[in-house]
Amino acid sequence: MPIDPHAFEESDLESNEGGTSKRRFNEFDCPVCSANNPYGDAFGDGDEIRCFYCGQEFEVRVTDLGRLKLRES
Repeated sequence: MPIDPHAFEESDLESNEGGTSKRRFNEFDCPVCSANNPYGDAFGDGDEIRCFYCGQEFEVRVTDLGRLKLRES
């Protein structure tokens, strides 16, 4: 079935390149001590955060699917 180019807004046809990496988070569960850490300021890809309970620092990465990944720094 052909796509009618007039059925979409022009912005809908643009790629969402990197759109999920811009996702921001307000909390995380520490992978070291399992404590839940709410953050007042949202954090996202490339930020560094610290667990309020055990003190471990993490580098934040957001996957292409918009999932939070933490790497110990």
